Amino acid sequence: MLLASLRAQVLAANQEISRRGLAPHTFGNASGIDRSGAQPLVVIKPSGVDYATMTAEDLVVTDLDGNIVEGKLRPSSDLDTHTLLYREFPQIGGVVHTHSEFATSWAQAGREIPCLGTTHADYFHGPVPATRPLTAQEVDEAYVRNTGAVIASHFRTFDLDPLAVPGALVAGHAPFTWGKTALAAVEAADVLEYIARLAFRSILLGASENGIPTYVSEHHYQRKHGPKATYGQA
Repeated sequence: MLLASLRAQVLAANQEISRRGLAPHTFGNASGIDRSGAQPLVVIKPSGVDYATMTAEDLVVTDLDGNIVEGKLRPSSDLDTHTLLYREFPQIGGVVHTHSEFATSWAQAGREIPCLGTTHADYFHGPVPATRPLTAQEVDEAYVRNTGAVIASHFRTFDLDPLAVPGALVAGHAPFTWGKTALAAVEAADVLEYIARLAFRSILLGASENGIPTYVSEHHYQRKHGPKATYGQA
């Protein structure tokens, strides 16, 4: 069996999506990539398979063009989004897609999530971006691939660092998150749902969508992720 260690991590990541309540039914998926060989290989959840019964052997291994290298089941229908993000963001090692309730609500509204507090600032360097809607031509030509393409295009246009902003909301659809590993991508998805819920409630309570002052959000982000970070253990 190819990539046993990565398979184990990707299986755990998919199970965490379910355990944390980020995807009802089988509405989510996680993948990881091995870039160590001559040909990068992706391990991804099979389409429509229940998290509770899924095994490491059920996971599908593909190349970055989506060709199946190992596996008896069909890969996730979101495979082309995952592979495009791996091509566009070479610094990432895991991708997660969910339909978590509050983050998906912001995505369906086509609205970025403003940084309203330090909880947000600890994890996302600035607002959580929302992409533009896909055009009819993009949907007809290659819907899944172009879902990834609009994310990558937004990050290029606004010069965003994928590791500093570990997720995006696809307009009218749902969130995608990523990280250095598949499990890190699940953590980003979990945090994104939490701050999406906080932002929704904060705005209902009258918070300004201008957010907290930049000097506060920048201080919080840098103390956790900057070169002189003080959060956690050395």
